[in-house]
Amino acid sequence: MKRYVIFGIICPLIGGFLLLFVTTYQSGYWDQTSLAEVKKLFVVFAKTLQYAYLFGIVPSLMMGAIDDILCQVKRIGPVARMLIVGVVAFAAASLLYSSRGPDSGVLQYVLYGLVGLVPGTLSSWLAHVYADERRPVAKAES
Repeated sequence: MKRYVIFGIICPLIGGFLLLFVTTYQSGYWDQTSLAEVKKLFVVFAKTLQYAYLFGIVPSLMMGAIDDILCQVKRIGPVARMLIVGVVAFAAASLLYSSRGPDSGVLQYVLYGLVGLVPGTLSSWLAHVYADERRPVAKAES
């Protein structure tokens, strides 16, 4: 249960911020940056955070389910699990978001893919640290 709480809290928060950052970058907002514009970005993020959770909770819980399934496979270690969840989240986010707007190309595909990769990998790592059960290590007999 901790795993799903971690994914449900972290993924929409980080993913929503990265999605806002990528869309502002794609629109050319960061051409002439000042401190007031950075402050405006955080104000917009605070105002749109509820929508990030509204639209991001189901995909983040799906990534949590994938992480939970992979956690049950004994042969897959935590690092491989984080990479698999990150790749699946990258593919899902890039396919979902990269067709938006007039731009197309590798840069847009990668930027929108990072919207899924970063929170998915971070949540998988946090779930490994805080939610995985500790298994006792058997002593090797000589």
